[in-house]
Amino acid sequence: MSFPVKVNEVTYDFRSVPLAIASLYGGPVVSILLYLTLLIYRFLLGNPNNALYALSILPSFVFVLLLYKNYPYQKLYQKIAVAILLCTAIKLTTFSTYFFITQGSLQQVMQQPLATLNTYILQAVIIGVCVYAIEFLQSYFYMQEEVIKSEKTKIVSDMAASVAHEIRNPLTTVRGFIQLLAADDVDKQKKQFYQRICLEELDRAQLIISDYLSLAKPDPESIEAISVHEEITYLSNLLITYANYNNIQIHKVLPEDQVLQIIGDRYKFRQALINIGKNAIEALRDGGMLEIKVSKKNDHIIINLNDTGIGMTAEQIKRLGTPYYSTKEKGTGLGTMVSFGIIKKMNGKIEITSEPGKGTEYKLIFPSSSESA
Repeated sequence: MSFPVKVNEVTYDFRSVPLAIASLYGGPVVSILLYLTLLIYRFLLGNPNNALYALSILPSFVFVLLLYKNYPYQKLYQKIAVAILLCTAIKLTTFSTYFFITQGSLQQVMQQPLATLNTYILQAVIIGVCVYAIEFLQSYFYMQEEVIKSEKTKIVSDMAASVAHEIRNPLTTVRGFIQLLAADDVDKQKKQFYQRICLEELDRAQLIISDYLSLAKPDPESIEAISVHEEITYLSNLLITYANYNNIQIHKVLPEDQVLQIIGDRYKFRQALINIGKNAIEALRDGGMLEIKVSKKNDHIIINLNDTGIGMTAEQIKRLGTPYYSTKEKGTGLGTMVSFGIIKKMNGKIEITSEPGKGTEYKLIFPSSSESA
């Protein structure tokens, strides 16, 4: 409106473009405000016959009321077509009413039809591009919202599956020891031992739940020196009932002349070892052996878990530790993923070598406590 083009003393501008688009997308309230703004600005520019002009644009407001309700449900090409038609209708009804009332004919408008047509074509192109851009941006933001929602849903699903997987391990252990406690030939000392293991595993389950509940606002980890001898002994005692049930032998090799320590969270380290050990036992079919060996090389402590199970291919090893990938039929892969994350957070390294049909070796490498300090 501030920089119009005159063709044969007829003023052309693109006021109808924002008027049509905003009316279709904003509805009657926005449309009324824009029409009032248009009239006020026309008055401020000093144009004559403002009351007559207000009367001439009234039919276009009626068109808006008829079109805006169904507009959001139309396809893209239909929206572009409707916007172009409304924009053209605004201009045509304004010119027709205004010039017919003031001059009694439309001869002045029709004197140069080609130049007039060019302004309408340019206006149609502009409003078509604007509608396309609006629809594209709306689709983009809608897709972003959907992606965010799906990610949140996936996170909740992963968390639920991970919690269930992590809690199942200690509960399975407790169930096994409770069955042993029911046996008649168990002496008092063994019963006390089984009872202690059950309580420790229930405490571990409680700690796992606390860890997941505090993910949104994690507390500082309990970093301490961990005795590798104690943890491997605990691991072998914990897995032995599960192994015996499956006719599997557990053999541990610990250096007796060395005190081996690493730095980290004791309970998370224990959680990682139990997950890997339990997976190794489940990979053994019709008996077999799981060997847990600890050694020290230079300033690093190496924990080897060797099983004589079904083994894995190079592709399976590559995918191990990713969410929802597991070599087990009913596995989620989340336990392995959590275990690998715990080991890496303790500055540890994981090396896996395997051959189908011959077994798998997990090599966990940690800095010794002196190196970590």
